[in-house]
Amino acid sequence: MFSGFGSYDGNQFASIPQKFESFFRCYPISMMNDRIRKDDANYGGKIFLPPSALNKLTMLNIRYPMLFELMANENGKITHGGVLEFIAEEGRTYLPNWMMETLDVKPGSLLKISTIDIPLGSYVNIEPQSVDFLDISDPKAVLENVLRNFSTLTINDIIEISYNNKIYRIKILEVKPESPSKGICVIETDLITDFAPPVGYVEPDYRSEAAKNEVKKDNAKIDPSNISQGSMSKRIDYHGIVNKSNLSTTFGGQGQKLSGMASKKKSSTDLKNIEISLEGIPLKLDLSDGQLFFGFPIVLPKKEDDKDNETSSTNFSGQGQSLRKSNKRKGKSNLENVKTKSPKSPEVIEID
Repeated sequence: MFSGFGSYDGNQFASIPQKFESFFRCYPISMMNDRIRKDDANYGGKIFLPPSALNKLTMLNIRYPMLFELMANENGKITHGGVLEFIAEEGRTYLPNWMMETLDVKPGSLLKISTIDIPLGSYVNIEPQSVDFLDISDPKAVLENVLRNFSTLTINDIIEISYNNKIYRIKILEVKPESPSKGICVIETDLITDFAPPVGYVEPDYRSEAAKNEVKKDNAKIDPSNISQGSMSKRIDYHGIVNKSNLSTTFGGQGQKLSGMASKKKSSTDLKNIEISLEGIPLKLDLSDGQLFFGFPIVLPKKEDDKDNETSSTNFSGQGQSLRKSNKRKGKSNLENVKTKSPKSPEVIEID
């Protein structure tokens, strides 16, 4: 008879919590009064209830944490959440936008709210709804921070979180432990988080990339710049231009030897042995528009140190000769036998 208020357990009375159940008109948080509206509550899993709901919950001995089941009266869709504050108008409840979308309800729809017991969660598998979620450097740390605004997580719910002034949508794929409510409590619990590939993410084909890298390596081995006759040189016929230069026309004809035999003319196919003179009229390079030619050899100027070494080595060449003949008998040079005629100075001078 009095089971609603308490029951006798040994030598003391133990209060038994009862179930809270009531109907409210649901509205989004954006429709709250400006004086009490909290826009940050849109990125969490807690609702606003009227003060009368707090009185009923207290009388029914509902313990912390207060967890609720929200069921739409129109379609029967269900989700779960906690309560943030009891500041709503009587007969109303305010929900985050993602809850309104999950329940598929419109402002003013009738919502049944009742208390429920949900087990503490140990594992959750989530799926980001956009590849932009990959831009977050440390997603686990971000989730650890934003999940403090949630009391429960329910399978197939698409929650919204805010990070760096950007909104990310995340779908709950799996939770553990499993329960008939298909939800878990995330208050004061160690939660293992697993990430599924974001929606729209395409796994790169590593095999094709490896094949492309091998092709690039093969092309790098055949470098036209390392060959004397490059592609641009062949295109403008650099070999032919050099053969038609003044070097080849100044000394024309064939040479004759004194023995009467014909001389063999050296072929000028080796471009390395050709010396190009900058004197005379330069030949015209007929290049098409948009082409540049860098095929002429570059002679770097010599450094000053190299010039000094060359002058020092050429100015003082050969061996030195002495004016006196060497003393062959004693095997000593005259310079060693030369004695100074000046008397030696005494080491100590005495003055009387």
